[in-house]
Amino acid sequence: MQSNHLIMKLLSFVLGLTSATSAALAAPMPVDSSITSVTVYTDRAVVTRTASVELFVGTAELVFTNLPQTLNEHSLQVSGKGTTQATILDVSARQIYVDFTPNTRVKELEDQLKGLGKQQRALDDRKGVLEAQGSMLGRMETALFAPPAKDVPRPELNQFTASLGYLSEQKTKIAAEQASLDEQREELQNKITTVQNQLNELRGGGGKSYKSVTVRVAAAQAGKLEVALSYAVPGASWSPNYDARVASGDRTVALGYFGLVRQSTGEDWKDVALTLSTARPSLGGAAPVLSPWNVDVFLPRPEPMATVMQEQRVMFSKARSPILVSGAVNMQTLTSNAPAPEMRLAEQAVATIEAGATSASFKIATAASVPSDNSPQKVPITSAQLTASPEYLTVPKRLASAFLTAKVVNSSAFPLLAGPMNVFLDGTFVATSSLRTVMAGEKFDLALGADEGISVKHKRVNKFTEDTGLTNSGKRITYEYLITIQNNKKTAERVIVADQIPVSRNEKIIVKQHAPDAKDVKPTDDGTLKWTLDLKPAEKRELTVKFAIEYANDVNVTGLD
Repeated sequence: MQSNHLIMKLLSFVLGLTSATSAALAAPMPVDSSITSVTVYTDRAVVTRTASVELFVGTAELVFTNLPQTLNEHSLQVSGKGTTQATILDVSARQIYVDFTPNTRVKELEDQLKGLGKQQRALDDRKGVLEAQGSMLGRMETALFAPPAKDVPRPELNQFTASLGYLSEQKTKIAAEQASLDEQREELQNKITTVQNQLNELRGGGGKSYKSVTVRVAAAQAGKLEVALSYAVPGASWSPNYDARVASGDRTVALGYFGLVRQSTGEDWKDVALTLSTARPSLGGAAPVLSPWNVDVFLPRPEPMATVMQEQRVMFSKARSPILVSGAVNMQTLTSNAPAPEMRLAEQAVATIEAGATSASFKIATAASVPSDNSPQKVPITSAQLTASPEYLTVPKRLASAFLTAKVVNSSAFPLLAGPMNVFLDGTFVATSSLRTVMAGEKFDLALGADEGISVKHKRVNKFTEDTGLTNSGKRITYEYLITIQNNKKTAERVIVADQIPVSRNEKIIVKQHAPDAKDVKPTDDGTLKWTLDLKPAEKRELTVKFAIEYANDVNVTGLD
């Protein structure tokens, strides 16, 4: 009997201990997480945080705190892997309101703004004191020059002079201090404006509230679990940017492809695996649907008063664990006795491309850091050595310059998105251009800017007006232009020359082309003339454009040169 009683006591103790342990484990457990990977879209970003936790048998609530208040709750995704068999039960988010600013950088700027505000109030107070002193001196000066009152003797000359000198001295001091004060106030206002602008950039992701996400996990046995939490936030974007370096001697284009990343999400991204995606989530997953287009008679109706209540639920889906991408760096060990190393050009890191059904993702080769201050961070995507077939295009009538254009094929595996491009010709910056969207394997023209190696001249050599008709009832104006193109380069070059003749929009106006012969160079419907010249080194060609415009004297012609 005593033995049974002892066993019951031990069993009761164990059950009580187990119950207390389970209750303790069920309490929320804040986790120490860090941002490990980010996928940036054109209008948002998906951030992945990871945390390592020790789980015991039972259910645990893992709490991710101090997350951006702009976090999209419908985008929450959780995954995990570890040494224990664990089941992710659910995930939920809630907004926490606090009396402090959770964003450290925002808090620093707010404190700095408060300090500057105190300085501004001190300067304003000093300005008020100076204005009061100036008013007092003005009243004293008025009293000094006022006629003497009855029974009040007129001040002696030396007293009057001393008082006048005192007033002038004090006015000079006040004016000098006011000028210095105005400079200080202007400088202080500039500082306040700068800090306020920075604060406005950052407040999108950090205010007087933040969000916390709770993940409930059930573990069959004790062990370690790596938990990854992903969420979408606005305030992030990326845009393509290019550097085109043209080697005219080799007829190649070294195209550098970069991504300009900006973000003001409220969280700094430090040494994260960065991915740039061409997908556009804002467009939705399906094409828009046409709604009926009804036409009716307008009848004014009172607007119905209705309140629509909508319950939002946190959508939960499992995602794969983030893939961390790291770039390999080859280093060569040098010894003091080794010969001088060969100088080699530094290579650009190349991203890994993952092509999907409707978009592409560029995984940046090395870890990247992007602060949450909306400043642009330039990260390399890829570089490509493309073969170029150069040709020049000139429109001498508009500008006496030849613009180099390279006919290029995108032989890389990367789609080139539309974006600005810096153009370098033989190591010299020549222009800022733009690139249209070019898919892999597609041909495109690369505008490379003006090249002074092709000389272009355009001048009018003749304009002759004469009467026509038996009774001089008509008029004819003959124009003649000379275009001179010279190749001053050491290589043969192809130059396309564009000019024009006027186009008549009325049957009473007749345009006759004299040169070049219409059989050789036929104008387009808009009157454009084009020549394709293959010029040898130092070769010069002259082109003549001559035409006549005929019309009756009673016709008022517009557009004449």
